[in-house]
Amino acid sequence: MKLTHTYQTLYSELSQRALDSSFASEFNVEGRFISAEVKGRRYWYFDLPDGKGGKKRTYVGPVEDTEITRRVENFKDLKADVRERRKLVSTLVREAYLPRPERQTGEIVQALAEAGFFRLRGVLVGTVAYQCYPAILGIRLPGMAMITADADFAQFHSISVAVEDQAPPMLETLKTVDPTFREIPHQADGRFTTQYASREGYRVEFLTPNRGTDDYSGRPTPMPALGGAAAQPLRFLDYLIYHPIRAVLLHGAGVAVNVPAPERFAIHKLIVASRRLTDKDGTAKSRKDLAQSVAIMEAMIETRRTEDLAEAFMEAYDRGPAWKDAIRKSVGQLEDDVRARIQSSLGASIRMLKGDPAKYDCR
Repeated sequence: MKLTHTYQTLYSELSQRALDSSFASEFNVEGRFISAEVKGRRYWYFDLPDGKGGKKRTYVGPVEDTEITRRVENFKDLKADVRERRKLVSTLVREAYLPRPERQTGEIVQALAEAGFFRLRGVLVGTVAYQCYPAILGIRLPGMAMITADADFAQFHSISVAVEDQAPPMLETLKTVDPTFREIPHQADGRFTTQYASREGYRVEFLTPNRGTDDYSGRPTPMPALGGAAAQPLRFLDYLIYHPIRAVLLHGAGVAVNVPAPERFAIHKLIVASRRLTDKDGTAKSRKDLAQSVAIMEAMIETRRTEDLAEAFMEAYDRGPAWKDAIRKSVGQLEDDVRARIQSSLGASIRMLKGDPAKYDCR
């Protein structure tokens, strides 16, 4: 069911306020913003006196990002309005029936946001990210695919190196939410940690794209920006987190996050759903992946965003045989009427984009 224009407007207002608030709260008014050129591109940095005659420099983001630059220019006028944002979140959850993450998940995401993870161009992925899409798309999605007992976060290794900044120690950040969080040494190299777990079994994992051979998939990758955390390299992840979008997780007064574009999330789930079938206990996860993929694809079709979906579908299909085979296997598992509806809609949009639907197994 589509959200009314009123609720979509409330979400847009919340998004603006949450981003303004997160931006303002991370920077002390005693400091100042400066721009600097690095490898031919200009970036914003924040300089704060350290009380010893020196300064601490913090990475903010690229100058070409108009949202960041606007906030830099209006920094002194930004004010957090927590009470009003809480009212907006409450209205969207209670009246619009948008999903709110369970408490621990929300607190973990908020703790990482306050530690600068999203400012450092990290991306929230997995089922917690899926919970953001109903508000983004303006349509309610099936709640059965929103249950999770973990939170996944991703970052490009190149970005983790390039930002020349670092979040506080990750374990300390997680312990502010639950003191029982502990590091889980990586099986391939116990010097590194890509996962953290609480006593009750809640897991937090950090991921990064593996664009090399599969030999690297089992080895942890050091991530300079992540406060001592390493990341697990995964194939296909570069496609998922390329050009993420801003969103708000409906926890507390709203948490500003980065999530994958919904069309990339949907197609990525098609890919990983077929590959999970070879994993231990992967069948249930595969069904959940397919459910999330179908829900988003059908929502984008209903809200007339099929061309965005078709572009993402074509890009993945054109990346090579492994990508194409994975998508074909997952599409083949869909119910006949669902598959026909999606292929027909994709086919029409592919033609609009001057492509050949037959090349992409669409009508």
